[in-house]
Amino acid sequence: MTILTQNSKFKSQNENSKIKTDLKYRCYYFSIEIINFINNLPNKRIFWIISDQLLRSATSIEANIVEAKSSSSRKDFIHFYQIALKSANETKYWLCLLRDTTNVNKSKTKKLINEADEISKMLASSIITLKNKKF
Repeated sequence: MTILTQNSKFKSQNENSKIKTDLKYRCYYFSIEIINFINNLPNKRIFWIISDQLLRSATSIEANIVEAKSSSSRKDFIHFYQIALKSANETKYWLCLLRDTTNVNKSKTKKLINEADEISKMLASSIITLKNKKF
């Protein structure tokens, strides 16, 4: 029983490590966090508009990464990553706007901004690598 528990613990540590480094998984879980965050916003008109834009930009990040996987060329692949990067940057904008103009949970907003920033950096790094790589 102890061996099984240790193996399970080891497996979950590997899964957590993968999630931290795998851009696709991080973006997916980021989208889930954004959806949960939006569900907890007050039901006021100002939040409807901003949350709609936030939801669109945040979920667009992973959608464009998925789209890149089925692209027809390297140039097309890079293009979808560039769109994903733009969506990540837009997401940061909407989160900062909420943070600075409303009474939303500041610590949760800060965590989401940090994750969006890390995703942006990962995307930018990937784009640079892809552009410089010779085949």
